[in-house]
Amino acid sequence: MNYTLTVNGTEYPIDADRDHNLLSVLRGAIGLTGTKEGCDDCECGACMVLVDGRPVNSCSYLAIQASGRNITTIEGLGVDGELHPLQRNMLEEGGVQCGFCTPGMILSAHALLATKATPTEDEIRIGLSGNLCRCTGYAKILAAVKKTADESAG
Repeated sequence: MNYTLTVNGTEYPIDADRDHNLLSVLRGAIGLTGTKEGCDDCECGACMVLVDGRPVNSCSYLAIQASGRNITTIEGLGVDGELHPLQRNMLEEGGVQCGFCTPGMILSAHALLATKATPTEDEIRIGLSGNLCRCTGYAKILAAVKKTADESAG
């Protein structure tokens, strides 16, 4: 089946079976490997991308469903080779250890901050609740999101 996906502002012609999930198309057909395959069951958030600004587990979202929508992956957040503030703050605050969950965490946080400029810690926790991290203990991830919100507000 032929269709087009708009990923990080670029259109990609896709020739894939209609049952291919968005994760496999992003990684395989397009070559964007920042989106990770973790549980393959919508439990871990490693495959999180934004579809029209909303967080979506790409392991369970059919690629063809994303045709005509705007998809953002971790590769699409930075501008002109500069890290997005969330990416920078994750590094500065130590919210990255193995890094496997980081793209999904950042995209979930980005979606949260787009709808709630100054979230409380509880709101940040809820916004990230679809993402699992086995390394950091979450405190530094929460600090990075809070720092980004504070920078934007101040």
